[in-house]
Amino acid sequence: MDEHDMLLSPAGVDALRTALTRAGFTSNGIAGRLGAQATGAVARNDYRAALRATEERDPLATLIRVFICDQTESEAAVAAALAPLSLEEALSGGLVERHGDGLRAGVDLEPYGDDWWVLADVPASARPGRPLHAEHVLGIGGATQTLIGATMRRPVDTALDLGTGSGVQALHLATHAASVTATDLSERALRFAATTAALNGQDWELLHGDLVAPVAGRRFDLVVSNPPFVVGPGTTTHVYRDSGRVGDAIGAELAAAAPNLLTEGGTMQYLANWVHVAGEEWDERVAGWFAGTGLDAWVIQREVADPMAYVDLWLTDVGERADPQRMAAWLDWFDAHKVEGIGFGIVSLRRSGHADPVVRVEDLRQRVRPPLGDQIAAWFDRQDFLRVRDTEQLLAERYRAAEGLQLRQEATMGDEGWAVDRQVLAMPQGLRWTEEIDPLVLALVGGADGRLPLRDQIALLAAAHDVEPDEMAEAAGPIVAHLVERGFIERVAP
Repeated sequence: MDEHDMLLSPAGVDALRTALTRAGFTSNGIAGRLGAQATGAVARNDYRAALRATEERDPLATLIRVFICDQTESEAAVAAALAPLSLEEALSGGLVERHGDGLRAGVDLEPYGDDWWVLADVPASARPGRPLHAEHVLGIGGATQTLIGATMRRPVDTALDLGTGSGVQALHLATHAASVTATDLSERALRFAATTAALNGQDWELLHGDLVAPVAGRRFDLVVSNPPFVVGPGTTTHVYRDSGRVGDAIGAELAAAAPNLLTEGGTMQYLANWVHVAGEEWDERVAGWFAGTGLDAWVIQREVADPMAYVDLWLTDVGERADPQRMAAWLDWFDAHKVEGIGFGIVSLRRSGHADPVVRVEDLRQRVRPPLGDQIAAWFDRQDFLRVRDTEQLLAERYRAAEGLQLRQEATMGDEGWAVDRQVLAMPQGLRWTEEIDPLVLALVGGADGRLPLRDQIALLAAAHDVEPDEMAEAAGPIVAHLVERGFIERVAP
């Protein structure tokens, strides 16, 4: 991208950075000025305490009132707060706009992290009654934060952000990738992303085009995407939301593109929606996306919405007035295709180079210990451990129970006292899985203290239960593999 592809000139970006830094318009600076209570209230869109804390005007107070509290301030105060950026360039670049007898925010300029800023469009909630631009550029929303948290943060040489929008994912990629490439179908979004990159002193390769088209023939170590994943009849009104693909085809399209995008050992992670169709198993349907790709895949479903709630959410999201015909057409499409629900989750793919790719598609709706990206990376590591070991090798290892692992029991009082009805293993950390177990599993996990190879542990159990050791070992092999994959037990290094 060249200087004409930014909202401001390069000199204007430098001047804006100077103004923001000098005023202390950072996450920490704002929190320090407002205090914990007012900062928490701002997160809930309650600006009363923040406005009281900024009644005495200085540059930081003015910036908070304009860009955080969406207030209209005098031209003189805004000019002083943005200096050395000229007010003329701030207006021509859309950073601020005239409103009433003063100026208000023209974009969403959000302090982010310790010392970053992100430029995006003002959200619909801040401008009631004003429909969003067709190429509206999203700021830092819930889906954005989900992908940020789910991304594996190991060092890589090359990283790609498909559908970068305001550039938030690329900001994070630059912390652990030697080079960052980002694409977007919207030229307008690329202007915002270029400005975000320059404002934060980062240099990304920004390419215009639909998803993977601009990088055809190239490979990357890490690919992330928060694509326009909304499911529907393929109507396109807002590019951040609508892909133009029918149904959930964009999720399948990204899966099909992944093998040609990834280097050996490379990973791709993206957000997706998928339909739950009457008479079909949703997980089998989504697993079909990866057939023939040769990639390891772990898909975790975090939420499911019914069609009515889903349509209402996305119509509201763009600030559209109630449109009974639009809603009816969308719901009719769901009815015609027997859609009972729409799932939301995270797809993580890896080009492992093995002939027997592992594909798991499952529900994971419980709260997990952040960052989720670390948990996903550990899951792939466990697949590597399991893949190269047959049952004999698996049983030759020593294991210990995961830190903090709990056993929960349900029992019923009878004539002879308490009778245990159900025993559940529970992980209070990590992915926080819970799983009902039988006495054999309980004995295996209970004896996993890291001192004995598992085969020796099984021999002791077999003797105690008068069972042939080989028979018990054969039965225990798949169980142990499952316990390792889930993270209930961990290998003890030699």
